[in-house]
Amino acid sequence: MSEQVGAVRRFNRAVTQRLGVLQDRYLARDRPLGQARLLWEIGRSPDGVDVRDLRSRLDLDSGYLSRLLRALESDGLVTVGTADGDGRLRTARVTDAGAAEYDELEARSEDAAQALLDPLSDGQRERLVAAMAQVERLLLASLVRVDEARPDTPAAVFAAREYYAELGERFPDGFDPDIGGAVADPSITPPAGLLLVARLREETVGCGALTFSGGGFAEVKRVWVAPTARGLGLGRRIMAELEGRATAADVRTLRLDTNGELTEAIALYRALGYREVERYNENPYAQHWFAKDL
Repeated sequence: MSEQVGAVRRFNRAVTQRLGVLQDRYLARDRPLGQARLLWEIGRSPDGVDVRDLRSRLDLDSGYLSRLLRALESDGLVTVGTADGDGRLRTARVTDAGAAEYDELEARSEDAAQALLDPLSDGQRERLVAAMAQVERLLLASLVRVDEARPDTPAAVFAAREYYAELGERFPDGFDPDIGGAVADPSITPPAGLLLVARLREETVGCGALTFSGGGFAEVKRVWVAPTARGLGLGRRIMAELEGRATAADVRTLRLDTNGELTEAIALYRALGYREVERYNENPYAQHWFAKDL
């Protein structure tokens, strides 16, 4: 791990120096990177941006965001006002001067990206762009938090609703949680079970649950990853988190069921070492049953 940490630090130093973020004047404009990035985020939304969305999108402390906004306001580049009909909601918009500065930042950003690519051969450019895309995906994956939550919390309710909606779209005859196949909330509430919810910044992007069956058994339920977070390895991570918690609870065997339409889930379970077993429940939507000894 120490070698990996050292590699990450070397990468960070190389990137910050090459992109010029160590300078007080980013892209040779009279403002630091934080102000420039915030202005860019506001400028690309002609109708304005909710300040709360800015804080979430950029993962900024509310006090620091306020200071950045005040600096841009004092320069006459943005205005911050309340949304119509709701004094609690604040919206940031660029002024005419801010829109002109946004256009200049956009042009200079294009030139800076071109300058990064120009010295490289075609093959090197392709490798660099592909590597950047991979790094971006992995950085997003590192931002995801997976925590236990009660099934009646807003994030958990949202995840369940999205999960059932997707099942309804993918199953030929739809999906009705009231006629079976949907685990009841009490069954995934401690001590009967548990629920994990995954969040990327403030967006709920996944979930997974356990229900303890007794006799050293537990069942995996409600594993879902949002379409926007697929490709980040989140399904594997949620399964690993569930297996870790099952092991800590002295579970010896995990079981799960699934439908044949969920081909990606079936491939994941098999890749994780789950073996197909005989039917062990009466779930009307289940077509495959799996188990794994921990």
